[in-house]
Amino acid sequence: MPTRPERYPANRLFVLLATAFALLFAFLVVVLAIDQERVRDLSESLQQQTVPKIIRFQRLARNVDQLRQEGERIFSSDTPEDRQQSLYLVMLIASHPSILEHSQAATAARDTESFLAETGRLAAQDPATLRIQYGEWQQLSRRLSLLVDDVLIEGANLATADLEGAAAAMRLTRYKLMGATALLGGFLLALMILLRRHLLRPLEKVDRALSSLSVDRPAPEFPDGSLAEIHAIEEATKHLHEAMVSHDAARRELQLLANRDDLTGLMNRRHFMESATTELRRAQRYGRSTVVALGDLDFFKSLNDTYGHGAGDTVLRTFAGLLTESLRQSDLVCRYGGEEFAFLFPESTVEQAHILVERFRARCAGHEIQLPDGLVVRVTLSIGLADASDCTIDLALQRADLALYEAKRMGRNRVVVATEAA
Repeated sequence: MPTRPERYPANRLFVLLATAFALLFAFLVVVLAIDQERVRDLSESLQQQTVPKIIRFQRLARNVDQLRQEGERIFSSDTPEDRQQSLYLVMLIASHPSILEHSQAATAARDTESFLAETGRLAAQDPATLRIQYGEWQQLSRRLSLLVDDVLIEGANLATADLEGAAAAMRLTRYKLMGATALLGGFLLALMILLRRHLLRPLEKVDRALSSLSVDRPAPEFPDGSLAEIHAIEEATKHLHEAMVSHDAARRELQLLANRDDLTGLMNRRHFMESATTELRRAQRYGRSTVVALGDLDFFKSLNDTYGHGAGDTVLRTFAGLLTESLRQSDLVCRYGGEEFAFLFPESTVEQAHILVERFRARCAGHEIQLPDGLVVRVTLSIGLADASDCTIDLALQRADLALYEAKRMGRNRVVVATEAA
C-alpha cells in the first residue's frame, strides 16, 4: 500500500508560523532599535561635540576679527594713549586660549602683535610713521579677514557633515521600516483571524502614518497597544518624524544663511538676481510695469577712512534697517556690493517708484546714525532709476547704473531716472 504523506496538525502549523513570525519580528525590531540608537547617537554627537566645536570656531572668528578691529583703531587713534590702549588689547586677544590652540590663528596673531607693537613704537617717535605703515597693515588686515572667513566656513562644514550623516541614517531607518512592514504582510495573511485585533490593525495605522509622514504635518498619534513590539515601531515612527522636522529646520536655516548678506541681513546679490529675474519674467508675461534702481551711499569711503571699518559697518546695518522699515513687502532689495544696493519695485511705474525712493532718500539724509564711539553722523544716498518693463534685469541694472552715475555727477544726494536711450 502506498504510504500517506505526513500531515501536520493545525495547531502545530500555527506554532511554526507564530514562532517564525516572532523570531522575524524580533529581529526587525532590533534592527530598527539599532538604527534609532544610531540616530540618537548622531543627535547627541551633534549637540555634545559638533555644536561646542562650532561655538569655539565662532569665538575664534570673533577674537580674530576683534584683533583686526583693534589694529584699525591703532591707525585711526589720534593720541598715543589711545594707541597704547588698543595695543594692550591686541596683546590680550593674541594670548587668548581660543587663538593659541589654533595654529593658523596663533601665527597670524603673533605676526599682527609684532607688527602693531613695532608700529606703536615707531609712532611714539614719529606719528607720520602710521601713514607709512598703513599699506602693510591693510595686507595684514586682509589676511585676518580671510582667516575669519576660513574659520566660519570650517565651523559650518562641521554642521553640514553631521546633518548629512543624520539624514542618511534617518532615510535608512525609514526604508528598513517600510521593508519590515511589507515583509510582515505575508505572515499577517496567515495570522489574520487570530491576530487581527492586536497586530493587523495597529500595523495598518503605522503604515498610514508612514505614508503621510511629513514635516508639514503634526507628529502621528497612536493608541496604547497591547504588544511591546508594535509600541516600539510606533515610537520609532514618532522619532523618525521628530528627526525629519529637526533636519528640515536645519536645512531651512542653512538655506537662509546662504541667501542673506552677513552684515546687513538683506538679500545677497546672487539671491537677488535669481528672485528679480523670476519676478521680472512674471511681470513681462502679464504686461505689468516694473522698475529697478541702484543706490549708493555718498562718500562712504571717506567715512570708513575717517572713522574706521567698524563705523562703516554700523552705518550699513542702520541703513539696511531703514530700508526694511520703509519699503513695501513686495519690493526686493539687496546689498549689491560694498555700499551699493539694488532694488526691484514690482507693480510700479517709474513715477510711483520715484516718489517712493525720493521719500526714502530724504528720510536717509535726515537720519542720525550713532557710531560705536558715540559720535553721530549722517549719510546721503544717490539713486538711479530705470524702467525694466521691456528688457532683461541685466540691461535694466545697466541703465540704473548710468542714472546713478549721473546723480553722482550732478552733486549726489538725489534721484535720477534713466532715459530710454541709456
